[in-house]
Amino acid sequence: MLMTYGTFVFSIATAAHDQLQRQMDWRHASSERIGTRPARQYVGPGDDTVDLQGTIAAELTDDLQSLDVLRDLADSGRPQALVEGTGRVFGSYVITSIRETRRALFSDGTPRLIDFQLQLLRVDDNQAVPA
Repeated sequence: MLMTYGTFVFSIATAAHDQLQRQMDWRHASSERIGTRPARQYVGPGDDTVDLQGTIAAELTDDLQSLDVLRDLADSGRPQALVEGTGRVFGSYVITSIRETRRALFSDGTPRLIDFQLQLLRVDDNQAVPA
């Protein structure tokens, strides 16, 4: 198991991501001042986004419909816990976008490979809705 998002398990048999990018922002309000730089005040954390990129290979997966499961979780609008396979908890996230590219098609149009990119946005843990 590489990671879980709610009840979805990222693995070779479902959807294996090979890249994780995380960006965290912090907010600083500014007030203009004459003759000098603006005054800044820290007002709290900003957005925390995670991008997962990977490939689903027809020869290795149990089901080519793994992205449909993730779309269903995104459609629910409910934050889900994002947990690394090591046990590290990232927090509660919602899916903001899923991009897929189907390539190396079999003669019936079934893809041998599906590249995907998943974008997640952290929400405060107190906004998480129980399942």
